[in-house]
Amino acid sequence: MSSNALQYARDHREQHLAELKQFISIPSISAQPNHKPDIERAAQWAAEHLMSIGFSASVHPTAGHPIVLADWPGAGQDRPTLLIYGHYDVQPVDPLSLWHSDPFEPVVRGDDLYGRGASDDKGQIFAHFKAVDSYFKTTGRPPVNLKFIIEGEEEIGGPSLDPFIESHKAELAADVALISDSHMLRPDLPALAYGLRGLSYIQVELTGPATDLHSGSFGGAIYNPIQALVEMIASLKDPNGHITVPGFYDKVRPIDDDERQTLAEVPFGEEQFKKDAGVEQTWGETGYTVLEQVTARPTLEINGIWGGYQGEGSKTVLPAKAGAKISCRLVADQDHREISRLLCDHLKRIAPPQVRVETKSLHGGQGVLVDRNTPAIKAAAIALQRAFGAKPVFLREGGSIPVVASFKQMLGIDTVLMGLGLTDDNLHAPNEKFHLPNFYRGIEASIHFLSLLGGER
Repeated sequence: MSSNALQYARDHREQHLAELKQFISIPSISAQPNHKPDIERAAQWAAEHLMSIGFSASVHPTAGHPIVLADWPGAGQDRPTLLIYGHYDVQPVDPLSLWHSDPFEPVVRGDDLYGRGASDDKGQIFAHFKAVDSYFKTTGRPPVNLKFIIEGEEEIGGPSLDPFIESHKAELAADVALISDSHMLRPDLPALAYGLRGLSYIQVELTGPATDLHSGSFGGAIYNPIQALVEMIASLKDPNGHITVPGFYDKVRPIDDDERQTLAEVPFGEEQFKKDAGVEQTWGETGYTVLEQVTARPTLEINGIWGGYQGEGSKTVLPAKAGAKISCRLVADQDHREISRLLCDHLKRIAPPQVRVETKSLHGGQGVLVDRNTPAIKAAAIALQRAFGAKPVFLREGGSIPVVASFKQMLGIDTVLMGLGLTDDNLHAPNEKFHLPNFYRGIEASIHFLSLLGGER
């Protein structure tokens, strides 16, 4: 019975917190090669912990970082199978000087647990570890068959994940997937995400003269690559925030009246949004609310730009090269490969003839919209309401979780997006945290969800 599992989870909060601290203390930074041993240690830790719960678990090497698979089919063929996804890798900690405590020595301050990966994603995936554990420790068996897939490359674009899923379809076969790697708006207001944006990320580099030149001797007669680059970038949007790349909007699904009403019911505070961003005014695509702009519309942003002299003082140089990194957040039906191609082709087309242009696609992923009326989504809504004491809101996420589209395309299953983080958890920033009431209630929400999915009421 779920009531026994719930009571066990409540009685063992201190133990669950101590175990989570062990997980967070492993500096599994996927972007930095010197942390490869830590990546492998984190994968092994996750596999061993799942085995200690009662799973058959294994660590699978890939061309990049290892992937953990775990399986428990003990509920029987008449019960559904749930596939739970998470990632054990974390972002770099720079700048370290801005952390108030060691990012890999997790510490509790107030109701929050601080440490790199606390919310993204070790704390969130670990809530499901402990929900399942609570069932095993009480009734001896969860009410559904369970599988876990936990990767170590999410923070670097997950290049090994899709090939792995494609080659392990049988082992990953399930009826529905569950992911907790997103957020809710407030601790007292749970949320279910039904939309995620995709991502197209490219790099462009312009070359003018063969080498850096003296600006006094050559300036005025040579097209400066930095000037050419900024002119090109400036032309990618019009004054209304509309992206000018031909074909960019061709497959964008419009926001219909029903969805607009759903988004309007989200208690989104524009003033708080501006405060969080540290700005006095917002700016974006004309004709859409701020919430629609950051969740339901595609974007184009300049993530980095370089060229010329960057040191102290002056150096009168006319640079040979200039470059930029550009990302586009995409909505459902836009293909990230097509958008990358359209953007790269457009940049080459609008470049002045005095410069040479090289572009390359760095990584990408597909956006997705999930049907809000499936039995699993309805069960998740009830589970969150029981655990948090409030009916969840439905929202779109502005970020990307490419594996959701992969699960749909390769395994034919939908995904429940049960975010347990908060918007102020400092993801990818110093002083990342996880709100502990969300951790504990997240365990209970997961227990309720397993119960409802298994036919219990």
